[in-house]
Amino acid sequence: MNSAITSCEHPDPSHFLTALGGLVAVPLILAKDLCLQHDPLTQSYLISNIFFVSGICTLLQVFFGVRLPILQGGTFAFVAPSLAMLSLPSWRCPEWTLNASQVNISSPEFTEEWQKRIRELQGVIMVASCVQMLVGFSGLIGFLMRFIGPLTIAPTISLVALPLFDSAGNDAGVHWGISTMTIFLIVLFSQYLKNIAVPVPIYGRKEKCHTSKFYLFQVFPVLLGLCISWFLCFVFTVTNTFPSAPTAYGYLARTDTKGNVLSQAPWFRFPYPGQWGLPTISLAGVFGIIAGVISSMVESVGDYYACARLVGAPPPPKHAINRGIGIEGLGCLLAGAWGTGNGTTSYSENVGALGITRVGSRMVIVAAGCVLLLMGVFGKIGAVFATIPTPVIGGMYLVMFGVISAVGISNLQYVDMNSSRNIFVFGFSIYCGLAIPNWVNKNPDKLQTGILQVDQVLQVLLTTGMFVGGFLGFLLDNTIPGSLEERGLLSWNQIQESEDTTKVSEIYNFPCGIGTKFCTSSCTRYLPFWPRLEHDGKEEMGVSQLTLVSQNSSGKRPKCATETRM
Repeated sequence: MNSAITSCEHPDPSHFLTALGGLVAVPLILAKDLCLQHDPLTQSYLISNIFFVSGICTLLQVFFGVRLPILQGGTFAFVAPSLAMLSLPSWRCPEWTLNASQVNISSPEFTEEWQKRIRELQGVIMVASCVQMLVGFSGLIGFLMRFIGPLTIAPTISLVALPLFDSAGNDAGVHWGISTMTIFLIVLFSQYLKNIAVPVPIYGRKEKCHTSKFYLFQVFPVLLGLCISWFLCFVFTVTNTFPSAPTAYGYLARTDTKGNVLSQAPWFRFPYPGQWGLPTISLAGVFGIIAGVISSMVESVGDYYACARLVGAPPPPKHAINRGIGIEGLGCLLAGAWGTGNGTTSYSENVGALGITRVGSRMVIVAAGCVLLLMGVFGKIGAVFATIPTPVIGGMYLVMFGVISAVGISNLQYVDMNSSRNIFVFGFSIYCGLAIPNWVNKNPDKLQTGILQVDQVLQVLLTTGMFVGGFLGFLLDNTIPGSLEERGLLSWNQIQESEDTTKVSEIYNFPCGIGTKFCTSSCTRYLPFWPRLEHDGKEEMGVSQLTLVSQNSSGKRPKCATETRM
């Protein structure tokens, strides 16, 4: 397949546009349990926050982290433990916050209700992020990966999204016609029309004005589906096709139920750390988010290798992986401090966009990070996304969560699934990851040890499906006898073999000669995240120049490939 538009003069917008669906989804999922389902203005603030922090974390990762062109954004791995923590009796929303007629979003009482919950999320995310930074910067991630194989990763990632079917179904059920149409459009664009190229006019220095083929439907399936469904909801609202009675079926599909958000939201709003108050911490929340951190780290390591393969770079060395995970931990710390209600991780959607556009320039991701920063400051943008009708969001959830679950299962390609051992490990882990949280949610009074903090920790962990499934997968895979080939560890480790040392140094070392020309103290060689000097302490080639350009199927470089000089 020919590459999509790869203009040498202009950054490709597909990366941050592809990630918009996931970035917007996380705050909207958390809104109900934060008592914000009837406060779209605050929802818009959370969306702006996550845009802003994702921009900062993307720039940190590209310049000082793993240094691959990979976007950072909100993580679904933190959603399940966050919802589990907020479902504890002490954090459940009061009945009056569930009734729109009783909610006064400007009252101090209501403000305190949602702010104390997000402050709790802030605190536990910041503490758990310190664990991730420790694992990354200490090099412990390499040791852990020896015991974490596909049979641990598959149930863990699959169970990130599977338990969210109830939330997705409820939102879609607000108006099944609209949600079904949204699903149809996303599937149509992403699966049936993905190979259709659309001629797009572009301007270049050499050819001036000309047209080029752009795989529009393949790059923006979710965004196009949302926009078209949103527009149709607007038409049905203006024509009064949807009912105007708040209790009628389909009322929440109207676009004017949240229309006042656009007028209330400020044009510019600068997020800052501690804007919701001083963070609080609970032991149960910390343990729950740590489970999410582990899942996020495992998924990110896989994303690093996938990203390197797609852009034609050698597999990342250990010091780059350690830095990448450490910087992700720093990103989660910043996300907690800014009060997004979530952390950050490497975006698999962005990795997929790399495979489509065939351009692996760092400057493209730097530009995407800067755009996210601006979107976070421009308050009206968050307000626009907060007004998306509920069934449109529900349809997007059903598609997105299904894909995330499938991503987890795709890790089984490395495993011998003809083995009864492996079938048992995966099947038992998935089933228990669904059954145990369901039982605990229905029988919370059965977990009574007499110590409140222990009860809360057990309830949060045992109601987090990805923890239950991932723990069982890890335990069984490492205790039931099986060969490395049978367990998938042999083929799993083969993709992590390094290539030419010089090329690795060019791509994964620090920018501006840090570690090779500057900061070359002998003490740094003991740091697990510091680049290793070759050839008797001298780098044959520095990192002043770097070009990451993926190759097409014939192995040739695209005619108009974006180059990045660092």
